[in-house]
Amino acid sequence: MQIRHAWRVLQRHWTVYTKLYKSSFALNFIEPVLYLVAMGMGLGIFVHDINGQSYIKFIGPGIIASSSMFAAVYECTYGTYIRMTFQKTFDAILATPVNIDDLVAAELIWGAVKSVIYGLTIMIVVALFGLVDSPLLLLSVPMIFLCGLIFAEVSMITTALVPGIDSFSYFYTLFMTPLFLFSGIFFPVETLPRAVAGIAWFTPLYHLVTICRSFAAGHVTAVIGSIVWIVVVAAALAPVPFRLMRRRVIQ
Repeated sequence: MQIRHAWRVLQRHWTVYTKLYKSSFALNFIEPVLYLVAMGMGLGIFVHDINGQSYIKFIGPGIIASSSMFAAVYECTYGTYIRMTFQKTFDAILATPVNIDDLVAAELIWGAVKSVIYGLTIMIVVALFGLVDSPLLLLSVPMIFLCGLIFAEVSMITTALVPGIDSFSYFYTLFMTPLFLFSGIFFPVETLPRAVAGIAWFTPLYHLVTICRSFAAGHVTAVIGSIVWIVVVAAALAPVPFRLMRRRVIQ
């Protein structure tokens, strides 16, 4: 893999994004804001404080984490699949000196970059709502990138395995929806049965929510375990999408 070639593919993705960002940005921006308003200001009226925080302040950092997750997942499932299958963008890129490993690396990094773009955007919104107690929240940006890389890796593994674009519905229904609901965004996972809470601990979104929530409150030491977990998992998953996409694209 050559970094220079992967960088060229990233430049291509950025150029396309700057042309089309208004439509995609609106969809990724409006949904988390609706969750924040509806759940925080609506349901939050009937919910007592959680861990000494109002309900809307409790879910705010979780919305940052989930927004960054979905940005990477959408990009590396539907986005990658469409470029690979329908638009034939992969065929055009691979006709240049760029090889499949360069291309996959660029797709993964671009998914992580999209996580940071949307995570930062929602971070600003949450701050404007007055839900951030500490500027340490900015320290979560590198973790958003790394966790975005994990989501990109998982998404590209799925993209390499699905027989058709309709099969992504299984991925979103059976994996992404439970991940979104049971990763501590809307309630502490400690309230779940022990077995379910144990499963939640092994999910990347749980650790990103923990990091964002702790940094937003000005706490640092409580997230060391989550940071180590994210780094280890991102490194462990890294070779898999390369191998599977190589098999899928080069037949």
